[in-house]
Amino acid sequence: MTDALSLDAKQTALVLIDLQKGTLARQTAPHSAQDVLSRSVRLAERFRGAGALVVLVNVSFSPDGSDRLTQPTDESFPAGVTPLGWDEISPDLGRDLKDIVITKRQWGAFYGTQLDLQLRRRGIRTIVIGGIATNFGVESTARDAFEHGYALVFVEDAMAGLSNEAHLFAVKTIFPRIGRIRSTEQVLAALK
Repeated sequence: MTDALSLDAKQTALVLIDLQKGTLARQTAPHSAQDVLSRSVRLAERFRGAGALVVLVNVSFSPDGSDRLTQPTDESFPAGVTPLGWDEISPDLGRDLKDIVITKRQWGAFYGTQLDLQLRRRGIRTIVIGGIATNFGVESTARDAFEHGYALVFVEDAMAGLSNEAHLFAVKTIFPRIGRIRSTEQVLAALK
């Protein structure tokens, strides 16, 4: 049985990873990208209404791609020209003047960005996290957040992987060791 969740709006931030046009166009599992987006919209509206911080993270690269990671790997991401606007955060999420927007150049949202600085300046101690893809951007950001000392809450139905297996591996094997896993409804009810 899981412990009851209580979230203090003054010390909690919602961090949504890569809910941008190019990522939302992909096939995801076990939740569709559209379902992840609609749940994330509900979360963002509730967090803003409670006075909690919302952080919208996207991934983008320079037009010539020179700031992409290019180490040799056994399996690389598909090469090619990225369509114009692929990196735009979904307008469905809205944007409040108090929201923070972080653009990253790799999977995780901490390295090479101001995310940690901006969270600490606002007294954030807990991160509620969702987005696409569970085992890439969400997991990489969560691992860094854990190592930076933040408490984590994973919104399982507000994230999805590129396959059901990848999503479930992270949710069942990695996330329970670095945070708490809850549903959108449980998080909405826990925010005070």
